Amino acid sequence: MKKIIHLITLIVCLFIIGACTREDSVRESQINTNPPQLSELDIWLRENFVKPYNIEIQYAWNENEVNLNRYLYPPTEENVKPLLEVVLAVWVKPYTQLGGEDFIKNISPRQFTLVGGFNYNPSGTITLGLAEAGTKITLFNVDQLDLTDLTLTRRYFQTIQHEYAHILNQTKPYDPAYGEVNPENYTAQWFNRSVAEARELGYITDYASSSDSEDFAEMVATMLTTSKAEFDAIVEGISSEEAKAHIRQKEQMVASYFSTEFGIDLYELQEVVYQNTLEVIN
Repeated sequence: MKKIIHLITLIVCLFIIGACTREDSVRESQINTNPPQLSELDIWLRENFVKPYNIEIQYAWNENEVNLNRYLYPPTEENVKPLLEVVLAVWVKPYTQLGGEDFIKNISPRQFTLVGGFNYNPSGTITLGLAEAGTKITLFNVDQLDLTDLTLTRRYFQTIQHEYAHILNQTKPYDPAYGEVNPENYTAQWFNRSVAEARELGYITDYASSSDSEDFAEMVATMLTTSKAEFDAIVEGISSEEAKAHIRQKEQMVASYFSTEFGIDLYELQEVVYQNTLEVIN
């Protein structure tokens, strides 16, 4: 009986070996391993963001990069390069000029995600940009950007300056005393205030009155999207002397932060950004 079992086992093994030899040769992989074809835009992005600064620009649709609970869509491709040329002019070049060649290389988001339309919040407000963990900035409303409109362009790029201020704060925290200047009117319902009302309370914008971290970022962003003369006019236009004093105190704290932590003169940076902005407006 054992001999019969051994014989059957031997026959089965021989059959399997024979079947294996008759198998077709390994087929060519169906996975496309060829590198993707780069468009003219992709090549420009690689040369101006990826290679020099290790910043990826995500403009094609990727559902993993956005909130699927919002009505969002990718930007029109022709709007991508004009936007990013201004990003270079008003953000990358000024910080590089005053902070050194490695400033943006060392402190920057590693990815910009671009979205074509508005990002509406349930409260009725619009989010123009988001910074995530210091590694990513998402910019919305790319398709509506009008680079011939100075006011609109400044408002849009105020978002970048704001979000980058958060990234700087994550690298070097600001003095907690900043939040003690006038904390009594911070509120999650900031959107119920007008900009003028917020300024009379000692906050440079309505959003600045939401928390001390947003207050700090809004001070940076407002200073870097106005000239010094324009910023001074905003502050001097406030009726409340106490509110003026609060804003001036916070202005000095922000300027001190840039000087102490990064060796950058904020007022010089303000002037460079202002001049570069005027140059890129069509």
